[in-house]
Amino acid sequence: MSNTTNFMGSRLSRRAWLGKMALPASVAVAAGMLDHETASARTKPAANADDLGARVYNIRSYGAKGDKTTIDTAALQAAIDACTADGGGTVLVPAGTFVIGTVELKSNVTLHIAAGGTLLGSGDGKQYHAVDAIPLHGDTTLNDGNWALLFAVHANNITIEGPGTIDGQGAQFHSPVRGTPPPSGIGGNKRPYHILVYQSENFSVRNISLLDCAYHSIRIIESQRIHLDGIYIHNRVNSNNDGFHFISTQYATVSNCIVKCGDDACAMFGSCQYITVTNSYFSTRWSVFRFGGGHAGNIAVSNCVLHEVYGCPMKFQGDPGSQFENISFSDLVLDDVTGPISISIGKGHPRASDATLPEPPPPVVVRNISFNNIHGSVTTNPPHQLSEGTLGVGSRPGEGHSAIVLNAIDDAVLENISFNNVHLTFGGGGTAEEGARRDVPKVFGEYFELGPIPAYGLYARNARGLTLQNVRLQVSTPDLRPAVIFDHVEDAVFNGFSVQGNTETESVLRFIDSKQALITAARVLTPSSPFLQLEGEANESIIIEGGDLSKAASVVVYKNGASEAQVKLRNVS
Repeated sequence: MSNTTNFMGSRLSRRAWLGKMALPASVAVAAGMLDHETASARTKPAANADDLGARVYNIRSYGAKGDKTTIDTAALQAAIDACTADGGGTVLVPAGTFVIGTVELKSNVTLHIAAGGTLLGSGDGKQYHAVDAIPLHGDTTLNDGNWALLFAVHANNITIEGPGTIDGQGAQFHSPVRGTPPPSGIGGNKRPYHILVYQSENFSVRNISLLDCAYHSIRIIESQRIHLDGIYIHNRVNSNNDGFHFISTQYATVSNCIVKCGDDACAMFGSCQYITVTNSYFSTRWSVFRFGGGHAGNIAVSNCVLHEVYGCPMKFQGDPGSQFENISFSDLVLDDVTGPISISIGKGHPRASDATLPEPPPPVVVRNISFNNIHGSVTTNPPHQLSEGTLGVGSRPGEGHSAIVLNAIDDAVLENISFNNVHLTFGGGGTAEEGARRDVPKVFGEYFELGPIPAYGLYARNARGLTLQNVRLQVSTPDLRPAVIFDHVEDAVFNGFSVQGNTETESVLRFIDSKQALITAARVLTPSSPFLQLEGEANESIIIEGGDLSKAASVVVYKNGASEAQVKLRNVS
């Protein structure tokens, strides 16, 4: 027998023929289309409709050039339109660099970008347009713009997959000189996102690189069943370079991702529910897990590394009426971060629309938030620019001497917050003047707006139901602030608390008009000032039991009307 055989009109070796037979049917069809069919045949529907929904639509068959110069928007859109009209399938971006503007993704379409393929966002702003189906109005969750490179509206069953690349050329949308237009001709809220999804369901992005966006990389609005897996985001060429930005999204999963961005790495605004984030790496100049507004809850974050995060890794803020509850953070490594946790809530600045409401909006409520198995380091010297970034963003005075902050003002409710197996080393360097502050501003904006925090480890104001189990707080350089300050805190438990103090601080802990606190099995790790300083006449039912406080100058001291009647000591050494 000859060592070649005729297969589908072409001469193939026996080995190649067997390889063809071993391929899955869908891949064999794709290979046949790419290797053997003519361009004209590929643009025509097959006579046999048995493979509807499983065909491959190569964008080169629709006129795409992939030469890094030609605008291939129309060709990509034509392939998508044909695919969805046939009941779905795979739109293939083969090897090459395909320059595009705004393109709409449609139902039942998988956009597959081959390893050698790149969708390159045009540097010409005229190639983009607003997505008019996505409304913009006064709601701050939506008014960040509705321009995109790829978008989906009211669509289902869409996948964007690699291993290729989407490059937004975001630097072209940033003006090098303030007051002058950027090279693209458009900026501000007309900057395109990599991917924008609105009121859609079953949307997936996987195994792909998303580079240099002009705005947020992936923005998901009012959608359900969202799956983001194996994504690499590098987004540090423009302001507001978010990674993932969810708005009122339900049933979403984020896993196995690497995100290096310049702004919020994983923001959750509005009513986000039933979201999991796991097995991922994040680095950003601002927050990683950022919560703002709406009713967010039933969210779990686990097994993540947060490295070089300047702007507070875990941050909660909310307008009146917002609720954040049933949220878990576990098994996190923090390496070189500021913050590291900020929950700051209150009424905020009144809005014009508030005057038209029949009654004042309800208070902000934050409850049932847990931080478990968290270890790492907190810096006091955040840089002015991230590594691998092109923009200097500067730092605020309050960012350096930060701490874990639980801050409720006005009628806000902050309750049932727990810290379990949390070991953090802070950069130190706090001064005695900072530690003596009693006038922490009653604001709830960004974490740095409180100014240098008077505690190096934990500052809590107007909270109730706090639990600290096996918490260890240390500093890498001397710090003259207390480790923990409670200001009007009620119902708190410390168990297995280990803390580093300093002989020159006022005290290791400071309680101001706080009630029902139980401290058991506490240890002071270094020679220190008094362990606890009580301030105010309203302190009540403070119990210290067991532990080793022998390195503290004394166990309790009293100021501003505090008295021994407010404290009980049991078996304290």
